[in-house]
Amino acid sequence: MRLWGTMRGTMKLTWRRLSVHTKYPFRIARPGSSVDGNDVHRIIVEIERDGIVGRGEAAPSSFYGQSLETVEATLAQAGPLLGDDPFQIGPIVDRLLYRFNDHRAAVAAIDEALHDWVGQKLEVPVWRLLGLDAAAVPPTSMTVGIDNLDLIAQKTREASAFEIIKVKVGTADDEAILSTVREHAPHQVLRVDANCGWSADQARDRIEAIRRFNLELIEQPIASGQYDALQRLTEAVDVPVITDEDSATPDDVLKLAGRVDGVNVKLSKCGGIRQGFDMIRLARAHGLKVMVGCMVETSIGVSAIAQLAPLADFADLDGHLLLADDPFTGPVLRGATVYPPDAPGLGIGSA
Repeated sequence: MRLWGTMRGTMKLTWRRLSVHTKYPFRIARPGSSVDGNDVHRIIVEIERDGIVGRGEAAPSSFYGQSLETVEATLAQAGPLLGDDPFQIGPIVDRLLYRFNDHRAAVAAIDEALHDWVGQKLEVPVWRLLGLDAAAVPPTSMTVGIDNLDLIAQKTREASAFEIIKVKVGTADDEAILSTVREHAPHQVLRVDANCGWSADQARDRIEAIRRFNLELIEQPIASGQYDALQRLTEAVDVPVITDEDSATPDDVLKLAGRVDGVNVKLSKCGGIRQGFDMIRLARAHGLKVMVGCMVETSIGVSAIAQLAPLADFADLDGHLLLADDPFTGPVLRGATVYPPDAPGLGIGSA
């Protein structure tokens, strides 16, 4: 744990590493981003002032050049930029992004902790602070990662309470995987997420081969940065295309406008609740659909993105549900929908 106290001693920033474990190994098509075994390593950030502690979570991704070490290095330098007023979330985040634009997982954790602190101070949940209606949250999908077909069948059966299942694809076995899922989930809505797993040349044929499974949408079919190829693919298929790896920041939304059907917003990629809100407003202004998503995170990170879920068309808020030992509580699962809690701030408690 490290500690930063401002010169006036009024706001303290601390952090610690946390290891949790998934119920099953969690694999996706893109190299370097699957969970290593069942171990998930995150950094929990706390901002304390006036006896109130706000919390946030950093879920770094090697795909964006982030690690536990880069998060800690960023946090170690962030203290002098915080000032002494937690209410100044906008200026604080702007200063942090100006200095640490490539380390948005760390910035996101600070942003979340500030929102949590302010909500607790004012005794209102963050979604209400943002002027949103928690009842407007769309149902979440439950993710089935890449695995052998027996485990895929088992995980699909365990997801029977959810009306939407998101299936990780991007392998040579996609049709067998989806056949297995559909066998055990004949009535659920299916989404697929290729995580950059198909080449631009093969993606259209791959989508045509699996469209018989009645897909609601497909996430990130090809490697990121291929905007022209992504646009051609979107125009050629009748399954809506939503980006994920391509839509990390608000600036990315502008590059994708008119090229795809929608974008996925994740806080550890974009830099927190404030940046996520900006992404959603930009997406709406450019006619794009919005998904709100998460990494494999504890209830802290999922509760943070759930605050913005009332603004979304699609929700993928199952990161904490994939864990065997989430040490926190917060998001409220009712039926097949993950709602932000009614408690002040992010509504985080101990499990």
